[in-house]
Amino acid sequence: MRLKLSEAEKRQAAQDIQSNEDIVIELLRNSRDAGARNIYLAYQKEGDTRVLLVIDDGCGIPDAMHERIFEPRVTSKLDTAHMDKWGMHGRGMALYSISVHSKTHRVVCSQVGKGSSLLFETDASKLPEKADQSTFPRFEVQDNGTHAMRGPKNILRTAAEFALEHRHDCAVYCGSFTEIAATLYSCGMKSTTPSQRAFGNPDSYDNYAQMLAFAADPEDLARLLASLGLEVSERTCRRILDGEIQPVPTLLERLQSESFEKKQVKAADDKPLRTDARGLKLAQEDVDSFTEAVSRAYREIASKYYLEEDVKPRVSVCGTHIKVNIPLEKMR
Repeated sequence: MRLKLSEAEKRQAAQDIQSNEDIVIELLRNSRDAGARNIYLAYQKEGDTRVLLVIDDGCGIPDAMHERIFEPRVTSKLDTAHMDKWGMHGRGMALYSISVHSKTHRVVCSQVGKGSSLLFETDASKLPEKADQSTFPRFEVQDNGTHAMRGPKNILRTAAEFALEHRHDCAVYCGSFTEIAATLYSCGMKSTTPSQRAFGNPDSYDNYAQMLAFAADPEDLARLLASLGLEVSERTCRRILDGEIQPVPTLLERLQSESFEKKQVKAADDKPLRTDARGLKLAQEDVDSFTEAVSRAYREIASKYYLEEDVKPRVSVCGTHIKVNIPLEKMR
């Protein structure tokens, strides 16, 4: 039998997307193809509902196309369909395939030349994802000297692999809705000047991050974030404005920091050491010297209070401090 075109497209869409991680990589590829230099991926889970929000500073989507982009075989890449690390791209099936698997899908906002914000909700009980979504990937050195990424292939690792592959093309930020809200605001502040924010036209921003920099107060910031699909409270916005909620680094920066920049502190010699679980180390000779100094200081006051002078203080290293214990013995 010959399938109807609509049925064939649905079956192809079902095959294209096998997990929520597949949705993430398709959304990142779309932002890349839109010429985005910065991509912000916010994600959270509410019960069995996985919520994914992608905001970028790419070329944007014309108003007339906000609904049509979710139809099959609608693409802006008529002559640029190509293979990449994740397969064929540019067939006009990615967003349609995602919509087939989504409970809700929509263009939250998009302006030509200023970027886009797309929101998707999926049922994680039907569309699988890795059980461990909190572990961040890291590089490990192999026996042959090469580096390999390790960790569950969750949303974080999927986005990190994309960020590494396109490290010369775009920066990728990934986090909770609150973290991405703080990151967008921080990026907006860095890319605008005080004079622009004080005297410029709030509608003259180049991208959505810059738009947030014009927020006058927490209420205004909450309104602007909501227009991007980031629903956060005014209290949270107050903390963002006050710098209490820190922006997240790019995924590439985080990979470098967590995989390569940690250095082991080694003892200068082979002296026997007293250590605590936190890692503070004292050489035994330093402990003895410090103990003797404490003894001398104690002897100066012991006789004034009729205390035994010849007692030995006990010095120990605790979790957050060096503890000195001097037993009080009355003079006989």
